This record gives sequence, C-alpha cells and structure tokens, in this order.
Amino acid sequence: MTRILTASRLTLVFTFLALLASSGFVSANDTAPVSSETETKPVHGMAMHGDPRYPEGFSHFDYVNPDAPKGGTLKMAVVANGFDSFNPFDIRGVAAAGIGNYLYDTLLEYSADEAFSMYGLIAESLETPEDRSYVIFNLRQSARFQDGEPITAEDVKFSFDTLTTKGHPFYRNYYADVSKVTIESPHRIRFDFQQTSNRELPLILGQMPIMPAHYWEDREFGKNGLTPPLGSGPYRIGTFEAGRSIVYERVDDYWAKGLAVRKGKFNFDHIRYDYYTDDTVALEGFKAGSFDFRLETSAKNWATAYTGDKFDNGTIIKEAIEHHRPTGMQGFVFNTRKEVFSDPRVREALTYGFDFEWTNKNLFFGQYARTNSYFENSELASTGLPSGRELEILEQYRAQLDEEIFTKPFKAPSTDGKQGIRQNLRVALELLRSSGYEVRDGKMVNAKTGEPLKFEILLFQKTFERVVLPFKNNLAKLGIEMSVRLVDSNQYVQRVREFDFDMITQGIGQSDSPGNEQREYWHSSTVDANGSRNYAGVSDPVVDELVSLVIQAPDREELVQRTRALDRVLLRGYYVVPHWHLAKDRVAYWNHLKHPEVTPKNGTDLDNWWAEP
Repeated sequence: MTRILTASRLTLVFTFLALLASSGFVSANDTAPVSSETETKPVHGMAMHGDPRYPEGFSHFDYVNPDAPKGGTLKMAVVANGFDSFNPFDIRGVAAAGIGNYLYDTLLEYSADEAFSMYGLIAESLETPEDRSYVIFNLRQSARFQDGEPITAEDVKFSFDTLTTKGHPFYRNYYADVSKVTIESPHRIRFDFQQTSNRELPLILGQMPIMPAHYWEDREFGKNGLTPPLGSGPYRIGTFEAGRSIVYERVDDYWAKGLAVRKGKFNFDHIRYDYYTDDTVALEGFKAGSFDFRLETSAKNWATAYTGDKFDNGTIIKEAIEHHRPTGMQGFVFNTRKEVFSDPRVREALTYGFDFEWTNKNLFFGQYARTNSYFENSELASTGLPSGRELEILEQYRAQLDEEIFTKPFKAPSTDGKQGIRQNLRVALELLRSSGYEVRDGKMVNAKTGEPLKFEILLFQKTFERVVLPFKNNLAKLGIEMSVRLVDSNQYVQRVREFDFDMITQGIGQSDSPGNEQREYWHSSTVDANGSRNYAGVSDPVVDELVSLVIQAPDREELVQRTRALDRVLLRGYYVVPHWHLAKDRVAYWNHLKHPEVTPKNGTDLDNWWAEP
C-alpha cells in the first residue's frame, strides 16, 4: 500500500455513456441478479492483516485532538515554478498543491497509527468474503458533494472508470486486478477481482477519490485547466493567482465533519500556499513570518539557519519529531534503459564513487545514517544473510540470481577505513574492467568500441550540486565523465515522466504495508509507461514474481519475508546509489500553531494541527 499521490494531467475526450459501456456496468434496474458466493457481513473498517485497531463506534483516532478549535489561517510555501492545473489525477501539467487532499473525499479513511487499516468515510461499511475475491461498499446516505448533490454508486463507478482510462497510468496499475464493477443500488457498489490472492484490493479501492459524475457530464476531463472543480472534501478552492498562490476555504457545512474519522482534523478556516522559485528565499520568508510552517530537508539549514531571537524566545519553535515509518530509498537513480547503465557491474562500480561518510561529515553535520534497504527504518528491511522463510523464497530463483545474494550481506560502500575513497575506487576499477572497460589516455572507454563512459545527471535543485560535484570529482579520477544539468522544476517533471535522463536524484517512498504500488516501482510492465515510477527501468522476471508474491501475501509474517526477499534482489541489482535517511521530521513553526500530544507512527500530519484562538 502507498497513500495515493495525486498525479498530473492527461487530456482525453470521453462521454459518460461510453465509460459505462466499457467495464461491465450492471444497472440497478437490470433483472439479472448479482450472485454472491458467500454470505458477507458489513464491517466499519478493515485491516490488511488481522483486526483493525479501532472498534465499531469509536469516537476519534488516538492521534488527534477531538476538541481542537476551528479557525485561523495556515500559511504554507511551495518551492516550485507554479501550477497550471486544478486536476490532480491527470498526467499533463502541474496540479496546485494540496488539491487532491482537500477537495476530494475517499470511500475509506486511512489510519496513521496502524500498518494498513481503513475505516468508513463515504462508505459507511464494506463487505468482503474471506478470500477477498470481491468487495462491496455501502455508501452513506448523508454523503454529499459541495453543491449538495448526493454521492452515489454512479459517482463511484464514474470515478473508477475515469481514473483507470483517462487518469495517470498509476491508477491503471494500482487497480489492474479489478475485473468487474457492478452497481447494485444507488448506495451500494461491488468490485469483483480477477485473482483472489490480491488481498489488498478492498483497501486500496477504499483510497479512491470520488468525483461527481454530474459535474463532468458536459466537461472534458483534463481540460478544465484553472477552473475550480466540484469536490466533496473539507475544503473548496477560494481565491488564487495563477501559478503563484492558492487559498483553500473550509466548508462550513461539510457533510462528514461529525464522523469519527474526521474529528479533530482539518481545523483551519483557510489554508494558503504561496509559490517560491528559490528555497533560500522561502526560508527567509518563513523567518520573517510570511508563512507558518516549514519541513526542513537540508541538514545544513537545520544546523545553522534556525537561530536568533525568535527561536530563543519561543516565537518560532524548532522541533525534531520522531517517526516510525519506513524511510524508503533516496539515491542517485540509474536509468537502465540507457546503454551506458545496462550492465549491473558498471552500476555497482559507480556506487563506489560516492563518499557518504565525507558528505555526511562535511555537508550534513553528521545528521544522517546510510541507507542500506529500500524499506529502511522498518522490519521489512533485509539484513545479514537470508535465512528461514526468506531463504526458502529466494532458493526458488537461485539459478537466476547473483550468488552473492546468498553469501554476502549487502552494505553500501563505506570510506570508514584508513584508505578511504582510494580503496573504493580500486574496487570500482576492477568492476569496470570485468565489464569490458579500460583506461585510455586518462579516459574510461569501452575496450571494444572505444566509446567513453560518460553520462549526465539531471537536477532541479541547485543546492544539490554540492552533493553531486564531489561524486563527479571522484568518478573523474576513474576517467568517467559525469556532466550536471540543472533545469527548472517543470522541465524536470516532464523529462522524468518521459524517462529522458541518464541519472536523477529521486526518493522512492514506502509504507509499512507494501502492495500493489510495487508494480508501479519495479514491474516490467511499467518500464515503457510514461509517467510510471519505475524510474530505474527495472525489468527482471524474478522481480516481477517477487512483486506478485508481496501483493499476494496472506498474512503479516509472510509479507515481511517476501518483502525482504524483494528488497535483497533490488539491492543486488544496483539500480541506485543509496543516499541517507533520518527517522525524524525536522519541523519549524510559529508558536500560534499547535499539534496533538500523540504523534502517529507515520509522523507529522498538518491535517491534525490547529491555530491557537
């Protein structure tokens, strides 16, 4: 599972009738009955494995303040080159910050203090058999769009059809195992699945944002541009200045404000985003009071910039809030679609050119730890040598895997030893020689073709050059030419969507309950799908099978072992040069903002904060 990240835009013309005809629609008036293989019982919530934490009739989540006052304005900053869309579900353009979260409600609501549990929001309850071969959502009669129209099963089906046929490719992959959608009544809808081993599907369908069919009936999805759309969520779009700022207004008569899953959340009357093109300017703006909250991603800023009278007297609060979510993988990502990176030995060699210890000490004030897993900071991370059930899983593919998976624990190259980077570069040189390269006239070239080993790293943050340039200098000692190209954020997004890069710096987030989104990250079916998050171009039959095993895990323990096996194979594929991680959220905020005493394991969530009256 991953919490759905709203995508950008894809322009396609469609009609509602055509969509209804495309995916097994059954009208509530049709005479053919819908068969149900087993008796199902409506439940208020569901966990991926085991029982959900919160019982039926619970009053609120433990990590919110149910008595938080409503009011005030939350001012935020976005460092980007503006926005040109109010459609967060399409592939083209850049959607305004926050729009997917604030405008659209989902069938179910995610619990931030469990591995993966969902509770009723638009859906009052859900029904699914033991094998989870289908799910039925029973919608609340009180659920409304912001124009007062009821949310019905027609809207749910319209949203599913639109997202999977007109929306970002992510949705097609995420909901790929849905075989049929049936409207059983105006407030009851059923999804059947083409395989019963995908136990996550009832829950991830619950994450689906619901759009109004009546609003889009005479509009072209993806062509609304900056026309504010109709939503059902706690906020609507207020004032905005194209590409520069947007204000969301809290909906006073929001239909769900009394529900347990909404108590203590969305407390600000207004939420304003202002766009900055430079992070240094944004930081100074924060300290001057131009906005209220900042999540700091720079270790240098955290160590040196948050000082002065306002911090000393408590006007601005600096806080490192511990979290227990997987930190995922950030690193220099190789685009293996490119010939220069097609050989894993070359990719492994280049990992020895990055000196994390020097970078951490000299640039990051020693704040970080090295990342050695795609599921770092969780029990899902592989460690040591495979054993027990994990080893059993990997043994099935032994003939197709690097033997070192079974004999040598993975550890990102270190320069802690006496010889430091020199020894690492010697290792890199041997790997390059074994893959057919040699040094001629100070240049690393292919021994057969004479082609030099050179590539480009694509960046959009100028501040990251200080990390890249030492890496570049180390590779130059091997005769490798790495050029650095800095582009604006919009150009960067477009080039990444089209895989028009050699190497990028990218973070690959993970949840505590990985599932269908792993297809989007690693499966061969997404290699050529523009806009997918398979940045590295992973196309490996073993990885494909391990992804399927993760999705089909029958219980938590099996999920852990299968994920560790997948992690281990990905690490040995050398698809990234691993960076670093931090198990804390570094936040600074003006003291009129308050947050609950309890922080969920997933960390800081501004939706639970409020302004002091």
